[in-house]
Amino acid sequence: MKRTSRINRRIATPVYAAIVLLVPALTSASLASADDGPGPFAVTAVAAPSVQTARVGALFDADRRSSLAGGHFCTASVVHSPNRNLIVTAAHCLNGDGDLVFAPGYRDGKAPYGVWTVRRSFLPDGWAKGQHEDSDVAFGILGDQDGKGVEDEVGGNRFVAGMATGATAVTVTGYPNSREVPISCTNKPTAHSRTQQRIECPGLSGGTSGSPWVNGDQEVVGILGGHEEGGVTADISYSVVLGTEAAELYRDAAADP
Repeated sequence: MKRTSRINRRIATPVYAAIVLLVPALTSASLASADDGPGPFAVTAVAAPSVQTARVGALFDADRRSSLAGGHFCTASVVHSPNRNLIVTAAHCLNGDGDLVFAPGYRDGKAPYGVWTVRRSFLPDGWAKGQHEDSDVAFGILGDQDGKGVEDEVGGNRFVAGMATGATAVTVTGYPNSREVPISCTNKPTAHSRTQQRIECPGLSGGTSGSPWVNGDQEVVGILGGHEEGGVTADISYSVVLGTEAAELYRDAAADP
């Protein structure tokens, strides 16, 4: 498992069952079309601060709230919801037994948009009952700050299930454990199986579990995780094909007050 060593030290207890500087690029990199998103393909680099990267953040154990540097273990991102308080990540990032916090736009030990408490987690039945790789998606409900939700601070991408694998290129943005800034890579996913999709992007190492796969319409159409909890090498990563179970889980989480 390449995504995070944290899972080795936390007991997997379901919380709620329902729903680089430049790193080495692949030599086959080619420019993406305007419809597919930014090019070049299959090149991973530090993600510059932007509206989009502000919606992606790092997950920490709650006891790191006042000392974030070097403490992140997974990635999550803000998705649109009526209550403006929802993040999505991999289920294996949220099924531990401790309190967590989320720092959107985290960079170099700083949380420019605040540190938000994960007050409730939604895991699908397939993961809660058997940690099935086809159910490695989860949502977290964040507490408000000064009467505002996290989406009021950074906005949110739409969560979309049912998108055909490879229909468009996606940009994957996440936080390797070894870095204090986010990295991103754009490429077209391909099918690994009927229920799993994969993407070739170098350098997506431990800590990038939960990274959103965002298409050119600012829709989250994949979550880094799934097969081998995201993959055992840094160059090939996986996501569940988001289907009925993920859509139902989103509806349950989005309806939570």
